[in-house]
Amino acid sequence: MSWRKLWKAYLAFYESTVSEAVYASTFERLLGDDPRDFSALVAEVDGRVVGLAHYMFHRHNWKIEDVCYLQDLYADPAVRGTGVGRALIEAVYDAADHHGAPQVYWTTQEFNDVARRLYDRVGALTPFIKYQRSA
Repeated sequence: MSWRKLWKAYLAFYESTVSEAVYASTFERLLGDDPRDFSALVAEVDGRVVGLAHYMFHRHNWKIEDVCYLQDLYADPAVRGTGVGRALIEAVYDAADHHGAPQVYWTTQEFNDVARRLYDRVGALTPFIKYQRSA
């Protein structure tokens, strides 16, 4: 399956893996109709799936409208620099506009230089630093 191959490569880039149960659950949720679940977009070139984006809408305490979180964005290395990543981000922007969400945000790792060059062109770097619960 094209989606699984790309998502697996995305996770590997971030030196991560998930169990088979998580693959199955994530894919089922992406295809479901629960508004709390993520939505998915794919990019195709010549009939081949070469990129993916997973995003969701959620409430925000500082806004009345929902905001959009772009959790996963990945383009096959063979097509990087061809506009696939930009097209996926712009498609998420379109989905946010259609949903009435005034904000789209995402995170990346500091070392992700290639993606950050794109992000610097299509978004604004914020001063926020991410923390999470320690194990």
